[in-house]
Amino acid sequence: MNLRQRVILLLTLFFSASGLYAANQLETIRRIKYKDKPAFIYRVYLTDKEGTGYTLEHPTRFLSRRSVERRKRQGLKVDSTDLPVSHRYIRLIERNDVSIIGKSRWQNTVLIRVKDSTLIHEIDLLPCVKSSQLVWITPDSVSPTAQKVKYHERFEEHDSVRGEVYGTAATQIKALKGERLHDIGLRGEGMMIAVLDGGFKNVNNIPAFQRIDIRGMRDFVFPQSPSVYAETDHGTKVLSTMAINIPYYYVGTAPRASYWLLRSEDLQTEQAVEEDYWTMAAEFADSVGCDVINSSLGYHEYDHKFMSYSQWQLDGHTAFISRSASMLAGKGIILVNSAGNQGMGTWKKICVPADANHIMTVGAIMDGTSHKIAPFSSVGPTQDNRVKPDVVAMGAPARLVNGRGVIIDDMGTSFSTPIVCGLIACLWQAMPNKTAEEIMELIRQTSSNYDHPDNIYGYGLPNFWRAYQIGMYDSNSFH
Repeated sequence: MNLRQRVILLLTLFFSASGLYAANQLETIRRIKYKDKPAFIYRVYLTDKEGTGYTLEHPTRFLSRRSVERRKRQGLKVDSTDLPVSHRYIRLIERNDVSIIGKSRWQNTVLIRVKDSTLIHEIDLLPCVKSSQLVWITPDSVSPTAQKVKYHERFEEHDSVRGEVYGTAATQIKALKGERLHDIGLRGEGMMIAVLDGGFKNVNNIPAFQRIDIRGMRDFVFPQSPSVYAETDHGTKVLSTMAINIPYYYVGTAPRASYWLLRSEDLQTEQAVEEDYWTMAAEFADSVGCDVINSSLGYHEYDHKFMSYSQWQLDGHTAFISRSASMLAGKGIILVNSAGNQGMGTWKKICVPADANHIMTVGAIMDGTSHKIAPFSSVGPTQDNRVKPDVVAMGAPARLVNGRGVIIDDMGTSFSTPIVCGLIACLWQAMPNKTAEEIMELIRQTSSNYDHPDNIYGYGLPNFWRAYQIGMYDSNSFH
């Protein structure tokens, strides 16, 4: 790392820390008592799906046609995990003092909310219940998160780059040879991407986002926000790296793809129930037919120690969220997940669900020339000794658009991840008959560190043009 890079990183970390301190001071002032106290949320595991009311012979009754076709194209079958949770069991569990606030068909669970924790003993005795787990406890106080923020109607003139169609986003896409895909018309058209995040501040207002094909939004957090477009701008930043298309100012990696905006992150607390919200969002993305999911989220330490993870549990199937993530490729979906920003802390390792099987985990590098790893980028391996991260991209800094409609630099694997995600959609657009597993393996095989992968860079920096060339050659060889 040269002197200039050190100065940039130190300044960024300093201002980030200063901003965090100021935010915490403001939060202390603005915190309010939680309205509905006490309350508890439990994850209830069910024994089976008897009484679901649906059959595998008629999958379009619970999945969109696009979702079913995605499976067929990859030779994947709809199976029992796709069937909705049993209506009969829901009726047995739900009553005046027990409300169901969520369901997972893949893991056959329901989320129940109770004010009296002793009620869980009655629920556990039901013949349809296998077990239960406490995943949320009412906090003493919270800060309101849905806040309106003023935004710019247009980018600043000095943000334009004469003669460079990608504008200030050029370096991060060209580092992955993504512009070569765009040059031949591969910009994500026909592909559908779900963005799982904590909020999408002003996406509905900022003119630069109005050109994006947004199919819809959903909020899976309980209670739902008054508006996902007034929550954090983390999702706004993530979306911008893929979807914005303002030539000579900013062009993302998949500007012609369509997008679903899904809120699964609760900013008011950090508790295990967020794994359920994430799972529900991923299942929704599957059901509407999304091809790729971007998740710039990760967990390891919760507000309550008994919910937190130890590093020995990073095996891809211990954490609830990782079990869900590991199922996605089997549904024909590619999950692109951030490695995490724990590299400079005591944890250092990847978070969940970055440890999941059959996904793409993305770390962050300093820039597109030196390819030096960002010090904060979380490292592998998984507990069962799989290479993580899978690949890396620019994230220290990445260029993006924030919730004020301003082009800025920001740091994190949260932003290297969607840069990769958008280009995966473009690559897959060219070879739609390849499976999710085949596309992911193709990207690993054509990355810079494939011959000697490690647990800092993984397989290295992807070369999407090389992946396209080899993928198309292989496809043509079979026909």
